[in-house]
Amino acid sequence: MDEAQLSRVFGALADPTRRDLVARLAHGDATLTELATSYEVSLQAVAKHLKVLEDAGLVRRTQEAQRRPGDLEADVLDLMTGWIERRQREAERRYRRLDALLDQLAADDQHPIDHPNDHLEGPPA
Repeated sequence: MDEAQLSRVFGALADPTRRDLVARLAHGDATLTELATSYEVSLQAVAKHLKVLEDAGLVRRTQEAQRRPGDLEADVLDLMTGWIERRQREAERRYRRLDALLDQLAADDQHPIDHPNDHLEGPPA
């Protein structure tokens, strides 16, 4: 997944209604009419939300006679999950390095090093 598509996906999921639509479609395919019954917005508004999700690659709509069910594109969700997991591993590595540094600083405080100027009065020159 390139950076532009990743930005479209996260941008699409920035809206709570679209996140809810994704959660609902995770349970199974649904038509626009079936999805719209749960929202206090117009059918057209839900259609626009679905279009944003479709443009981001999160939802695919198929043509079946008079029905156009929407379903989730699991591959895109897997790519997003992989991206998030990589960022999480990077953060965990940084936290482990910070923990090691803090442990080292704490150990140094327990065993102070004698500095040549420690016996002088006032600030060091």
